Amino acid sequence: MNKNIKAYAKRFAPLLAMLVFPVLGMMYAAVNQMDGHVWNLVTPLDRAVPFIKWFALPYSVWIVFIYVCLLYFFVKDVRTFYRGVITYTLCALLCYLVYSVFQTTVPRPPLSGSDPFTRLVAYIYHRDQPFNCFPSIHCFSSYMVFRILASSTFKTRRSLTLIGIGSGLIILSTQFIKQHVILDLVAAITLVELVLPAVVLAERWFARNVSEAKRPTKQTAKSSYYSS
Repeated sequence: MNKNIKAYAKRFAPLLAMLVFPVLGMMYAAVNQMDGHVWNLVTPLDRAVPFIKWFALPYSVWIVFIYVCLLYFFVKDVRTFYRGVITYTLCALLCYLVYSVFQTTVPRPPLSGSDPFTRLVAYIYHRDQPFNCFPSIHCFSSYMVFRILASSTFKTRRSLTLIGIGSGLIILSTQFIKQHVILDLVAAITLVELVLPAVVLAERWFARNVSEAKRPTKQTAKSSYYSS
């Protein structure tokens, strides 16, 4: 029985890495406010994007979607799971740094009606202040899970399709419910394309050094040979 418990504990211990998310959430709340000058990055192209209230649904399931993707990575390959958590954490911290020195906002349209989607948009607007926009956390994390899956060894056509559709809908939702502008999206994708390769390189460097540390030297091998 004790062996089984230890085996399960060892198997699922990596999931403790996800405890970083509540901490990041508290940090997000701390910088989600206006402090001095606030920039507006709305472009004519953003003004041409229509407001589509039903996109509030994919926007709302964002964090559940990210968790499900990370758990899928955990089941398939623990190293990929760690890659996702580390990349998310680094990207989020960089976002918070930007928010603290370059705070932006997005003008929100007036809401009318009492249908479920309008009420959901109103809830989103009430719950999340119109700051912390550039880069978009919704966009970077949604793009990140698809990008990591696409470069994995366990990807399938079905998994790419499902996660691709989910990521795409969430990214589009940030634009159609007017939570973010196009520059927020571009900055989010750029952030992942900078951080993820750096994480992969760090992984390879770490794995190579661990492998070399475990490899016996010639002197050690010779001593082992004679001692036997």
